[in-house]
Amino acid sequence: MALVVGLTGGICTGKSTVSRMLEELGATIIIDSDAIAHEIQAPGGPVHAAILCAFGRDVLDGAGRVDRGKLGALVFADPARRAELEAIMHPAIIAESDRRVRQALAAGAKLVVVDAALLVEVGRHRRFPRLVLVAASEAEQIRRLRSRNGLGEAEARKRLAAQLPLAEKRQVAHDVIENSGTLEETAAQVRRLHAKLMALAGATGPDGGYPAPRRPPPGEGGRRGRRGRSGAVKRA
Repeated sequence: MALVVGLTGGICTGKSTVSRMLEELGATIIIDSDAIAHEIQAPGGPVHAAILCAFGRDVLDGAGRVDRGKLGALVFADPARRAELEAIMHPAIIAESDRRVRQALAAGAKLVVVDAALLVEVGRHRRFPRLVLVAASEAEQIRRLRSRNGLGEAEARKRLAAQLPLAEKRQVAHDVIENSGTLEETAAQVRRLHAKLMALAGATGPDGGYPAPRRPPPGEGGRRGRRGRSGAVKRA
């Protein structure tokens, strides 16, 4: 018995923090899509040549590696270039992620969490029987983004505006971790979530429910969940 879960969020909502907390609770395999992106962009990796062809040598560092800061500045400023990069990256990330999911299940993992920022944007969230969203207030996202990247407020807001609003992601999430408060508050939510997911894993087949039958997007019908004070979305 196993369960494959999608874990997503927005910029600076603390998704990586929640991912680490889940891993520390045990019986959990984390598949980090950002780490996969780093690997496949490396020289000799499956997308390095395509990025070089599309964006030129200006996005490389002195060792010939993709400089994610330079590339990020370029695509955040131009939606068309961002779409071009996503068309290169996403198929390769999904293929490698799926390979690692199958590997983890074959090894007997009970809970497999695929950590990826853009699950909802690319429609990949429908592949998961369970989707967890890590959310934070807009003010907290901007504060963290400015602190982490050394950005001015205008640039931080520009980067936040380039992303799908968290409100839209909430509509398709089964569970929401509210991460604007203290680490202790977040950890308490994660412990409850982990217990819930482990119980669900016990009632799911060895394939982890992945890929899940297609779930209708908002507007196609189906029952939306009721969100309580804890932030968890309750849905059948």
